[in-house]
Amino acid sequence: MCIGVPVKIIVPGEFISRCEGRNGVEDINMMLTGPQPEGAWVLNFLGSAREVLTEDEAMKIDRALDGLAALMEGAGKVNIDDYFPDLVKNESG
Repeated sequence: MCIGVPVKIIVPGEFISRCEGRNGVEDINMMLTGPQPEGAWVLNFLGSAREVLTEDEAMKIDRALDGLAALMEGAGKVNIDDYFPDLVKNESG
């Protein structure tokens, strides 16, 4: 399964940036987003930055990925509301 994962730029570069995220440190192609500064968050999909994220967006995506991982690991009763609070808020208005 291919899922975009938020990563934080730790060593910026014009075409390739060293980034860190839930899968460790990796080099990410920056050609779709253009160069970004150290500390910026991007959505990594198959080794390429596809979108620049705010830190809040990155944390929401990471939390949702935690929920998906818990479900896939069969972690017993998983409270979806804990992992997707922005969806619960949108449903209630």
